[in-house]
Amino acid sequence: MSKVLVSGSLAYDHIMDFPDFFRNHFMPEKLHNINVSFNVSDHKERFGGTAGNIAFTLALLSEEATILSTAGRDFERYAEHLKSVGIDTASIHIDESRETSFAYVVTDRGDNQIAAFNPGAGAKSYRDRVPFEWAKLAIIAPGCLEDMHAFPDIYRENKIPFFFDPGQVIAALSGDDLKNGIQGADVVFGNDYELTMIAQKTGWQEEDILEHAKTLVVTLGSEGSRVLTKNVELRVKAAKALENRDPTGAGDAYRAGYAKGYLAGLLPEVCAKMGSTSAVFAVESVGTQEHRFTMDEFKKRYEDTYSETLPIA
Repeated sequence: MSKVLVSGSLAYDHIMDFPDFFRNHFMPEKLHNINVSFNVSDHKERFGGTAGNIAFTLALLSEEATILSTAGRDFERYAEHLKSVGIDTASIHIDESRETSFAYVVTDRGDNQIAAFNPGAGAKSYRDRVPFEWAKLAIIAPGCLEDMHAFPDIYRENKIPFFFDPGQVIAALSGDDLKNGIQGADVVFGNDYELTMIAQKTGWQEEDILEHAKTLVVTLGSEGSRVLTKNVELRVKAAKALENRDPTGAGDAYRAGYAKGYLAGLLPEVCAKMGSTSAVFAVESVGTQEHRFTMDEFKKRYEDTYSETLPIA
């Protein structure tokens, strides 16, 4: 097993479906005065948050993750869930004065999402010493803003390769924060919309990002992903879901699958295919930590999708 440091959020998710398209309920001429209500179905509280989601799928992929995050006084049942898949929760800080982060996510028929997030205890920075001595990789996922500012410096100083994934908190990060996270990253992740936001805040286009990071991965949902380095751009098709049930958490599962390939020393194209394979298992389940697979099942899905042998044990 490798050791992966994963920072980001830990949250209780409330995931709901809207049986229509959001676009049918917004009037372009009235966007200055929005007042919309949606009837939703299938509400259930589930375990989530970027750090929890990534660590969960890494555990399914037989990788050992250490979560660097802060949870609240109500975290006990979530901790038991993590322990059930072999994740050690000792590294997670508990703030007894606050409750764990929570999110409300509504998904429409086109897999578009509207989300509201309360950081709760997750807004508190991780103040303990980072156990970098044995780390093979660090993943900086959306979470505490202070941590997202601090961790890149720590990893660069201690020569730990890291992924930078600003995702849902791009709007709250400054252009300098984003540049700091990109600087020296082995991989920068974002979907096409997020990449546009990064460009607006930093003034950096794709080629500029690649002057400061080794690889840029742009996820495109069912259209797959683009993998860019200074020398090449590749297009990787998405793995096809047997049933599209819920896209929430697919991006986090993608990061975990990509990390598995990275730790095995595989090429970025293969890592992206592994990311897509991980993501499709998440899409086939409602919730971000409801999917399950064995390594044999993972390898079979990869090989059936890409018609090539997955070169890992």
